[in-house]
Amino acid sequence: MAVLQHACTAPLARALRSRAVASIASSPPVRLPRADSRVLLGLSEPELRQLALDFGQQSYRGKQLHDLLYKTKVKEIQDFSHLPQAFRESLREAGWRVGRSPVHHVVSAADGTLKILIKLEDNRLIETVGIPVEDGNGSFRLTACVSSQVGCPLRCSFCATGKGGFSRNLLPHEIVEQVLAIEDLFKHRVTNVVFMGMGEPMLNLKSVLESHTCLNKDVQIGQRMMTISTVGVPNTIKMLATHKLQSTLAVSLHAPNQKLRETIVPSAKSYPLNALIDDCKHYFSETRRRVTFEYTLLAGINDGVEHAAELAELIHTCGRGYHVNLIPFNPIEGSEYRRPYKKAVLAFMATLESKKITVSVRQTRGLDASAACGQLRNAHQKSPLVEVEPSAALPQLSPS
Repeated sequence: MAVLQHACTAPLARALRSRAVASIASSPPVRLPRADSRVLLGLSEPELRQLALDFGQQSYRGKQLHDLLYKTKVKEIQDFSHLPQAFRESLREAGWRVGRSPVHHVVSAADGTLKILIKLEDNRLIETVGIPVEDGNGSFRLTACVSSQVGCPLRCSFCATGKGGFSRNLLPHEIVEQVLAIEDLFKHRVTNVVFMGMGEPMLNLKSVLESHTCLNKDVQIGQRMMTISTVGVPNTIKMLATHKLQSTLAVSLHAPNQKLRETIVPSAKSYPLNALIDDCKHYFSETRRRVTFEYTLLAGINDGVEHAAELAELIHTCGRGYHVNLIPFNPIEGSEYRRPYKKAVLAFMATLESKKITVSVRQTRGLDASAACGQLRNAHQKSPLVEVEPSAALPQLSPS
């Protein structure tokens, strides 16, 4: 048994160490929970095959592990019924675990959107959103809006997440498990993933990239079906470009000039708009993937036709390969901002289109469950829960 409990081989050990580094250098210093713990979720099939060999099992047991994690979505090692009991016991005794967290609460919106609160190992909560869409031709799309941090340190003035404070970065498996939790609740495969939940993905780029790889290769979600969003963190867009992903990069502008942007996005002071636009141009030249510019419309602040004309002029400096996604502001408690009238949204859109800018308006989903864009916040994102709730039973879906 002592042999079975020995440390992993060097390649797998190196992989596990790399998984424990949860942020790039520009991220705020945070302490991660049990960063050296042995988590199965997030490991690839080759890594799981090697793990099986390390425990004296045949390689195909690793393939079975892979299927149990990503197809059957089993949450506890003791429930790996397809594996020999001795192998299961050896995994547990050696400190391995699946890495799935319990669902703390679920809120349902009238449009079918679910906001899910997941309780992490350190008793902090994160929010993830499942957005179902049924097209007129009968096809079904299920989008997972996943968080990358517990809270957010950037504190964009219109966003609820930053107002709730920042605690730490998420580990790769904590991002992947959000997608699996959505699949569990909807009883349907997730077709699209957007890294637009709590947190700034570029401040946790290593974990985001590792979870992106797992979602693509192991959960089997196409790269083109995933979007990574950012409000802009210096040097990270160029770093992301080196990975040549086929996923969409969504950059949150929210203003057509530097002065106005600084009042909406405080971090813009350290990352000038012209530098951000230059990095977007570089990203397109390196990847040939169209960049989406997200623009939250705030009534009386940035939603005038003059702002639209200025935005069009800014985007024309980029050349081709760009798209604007307009997001009417979603109300949050204590905010001085207001949602613009539909007439203002349509006028803004018409101005962009008249200047040959490709534009769309995001359909608001989950508004009545506080699950819409910019609304994700919970009372426990910074501080752990004082009382540990029983996690055996999944809570009933409740109306908002």
